[in-house]
Amino acid sequence: MRNFFRKYHKWFSLVATLFILFFAASGIILNHRNLLSGIDIDRNFLPSAYRYNNWNLAAIKGSEQISDDSILVYGNLGVWLTNSSYQQFRVFNTGFPKGVDNRKINTVHFNKRSGLYAGTLFGMFRYDFKKGRWDRIEVPSGDERIVKIITIGDTLMVMSRSLLMMTILGNNPEQAENHHVSDRSSDNGIARKKTVINSTNVQIPKFSIISIPPPEGWDGKVGLFRTFWVVHSGEIYGFAGKILVDFVGLSIILLCITGLIYFLIPHRIRRLKDELHRSRLKRFNRGTLRWHNIVGSWLFPVLILTTFTGMFLRPPLLITIAGSRLQPIPFSELDSPNPWFDKLRDFEFDRESGRFILATQEGIFEADLQFKKKLKLLPYQPPVSVMGINVLKKIPGTGYLIGSFSGIFIWNTETGTITDYITKLPFYRTGVEGPPFGQVSVAGFCRVNDSTEVVFDYAVGIMAVKGKNPFPAMPEAIISQSPISLWNLALEIHTGRIFQPVLGGFYILIVPLIGLMTLVILVSGFFSWWLARRKHPRSQT
Repeated sequence: MRNFFRKYHKWFSLVATLFILFFAASGIILNHRNLLSGIDIDRNFLPSAYRYNNWNLAAIKGSEQISDDSILVYGNLGVWLTNSSYQQFRVFNTGFPKGVDNRKINTVHFNKRSGLYAGTLFGMFRYDFKKGRWDRIEVPSGDERIVKIITIGDTLMVMSRSLLMMTILGNNPEQAENHHVSDRSSDNGIARKKTVINSTNVQIPKFSIISIPPPEGWDGKVGLFRTFWVVHSGEIYGFAGKILVDFVGLSIILLCITGLIYFLIPHRIRRLKDELHRSRLKRFNRGTLRWHNIVGSWLFPVLILTTFTGMFLRPPLLITIAGSRLQPIPFSELDSPNPWFDKLRDFEFDRESGRFILATQEGIFEADLQFKKKLKLLPYQPPVSVMGINVLKKIPGTGYLIGSFSGIFIWNTETGTITDYITKLPFYRTGVEGPPFGQVSVAGFCRVNDSTEVVFDYAVGIMAVKGKNPFPAMPEAIISQSPISLWNLALEIHTGRIFQPVLGGFYILIVPLIGLMTLVILVSGFFSWWLARRKHPRSQT
């Protein structure tokens, strides 16, 4: 029986070790995004699928007009200033910390009264027109990931992934000043005439947190997918949990290296004629096996748990747990009194109906103006990818434009009708969850004017769905200043997407297959060690 386990442990390990090393190393990197956010990798070292072309790869999420002849486009490429014809671009990222990860912009908001703001993965920024730079604004959320900023009257509202915040703006008209965005023409200038922005110079007061009521029928349960996610990453117990998972990742790397050494050294020993060298290598190999067994046996339960939870975080196994819910693990970060912890993704104020629309991880809800009543889940919702919502815009008199990697739709919340925005065909739900990526993976949307609207597909880039595409080919200046972050490269490796250029659509099977093989390796290795220990109790091998 021991030989049976050793056989499968050996051969499955030889096939999967390289993949396991990649997953372990990338997983450690993924646990420290803030720490590594300043490290970038040139996209030219990666397959062509990872290079910008035609404004793909979520280069543009949206745009914000700040004057008659000045528009800001933003997304994974940061913020760039362009003119009203979208023909020239100038970098507008001064003030953001170093690293492309720090220039991933979720939202840009301009209001003549409140000023110009940006929400990023790592905080909220306000643009100082006098200094010509972005300055960080402290918010009380504790969650730096800002997803949306809007102004309603004299109220500035900011949404993070867990909280909704507000501040009342000053009301002194004497504080309004004129500031220049561009005051000269150049080869890459925006306008030959002066671009003037009317902006306030008020000091932003401290934010207060809006208490968002739970949804109707809230039972306090959390998604099984979210539970697996925080267990796999260690986030379930905060920073201490991440350190534990880092230790597990390092242990996996140690197991892979010691296993390879134990496999290769006997071949080297057989070639040696010097008895002294042979003896030293044999002792070294026994020590290698001893540590391999100690680490593997002591960490066996947590290694199984880490592998098992990781398998279900990617399709196709993800689909099997997507709709499952359970009570949060006590004393973990999921056991939060905030019913919206890490669930908020976008919001809009509907002036026609006097209500708020909140897009969350668990659907799209409506809230009253004062957030006094429990939130109501809107019926007949359009499909939204598990990857999250990327477009939420109110269309006066029609409904909402909803875009994600599942496509883009016009949703009439009054009648419940859903229309594909590109094909103009009605959409009907079948009751069966589809794949996380639709035929059009919508990463962004720009409304250029009344006659032109542009959709940005993640892989393909620009898809002009109304009017003529106003965007030129991506300028070399933008491409050269938009590398991939180390964190994002690690994510591509950890999810198996890095293998897509070679394997095509079959790359989706990499994670579950390597996960299953890793489970076989762990179980066979443990029982091989345990049977040997039972037969020879004093032996470490």
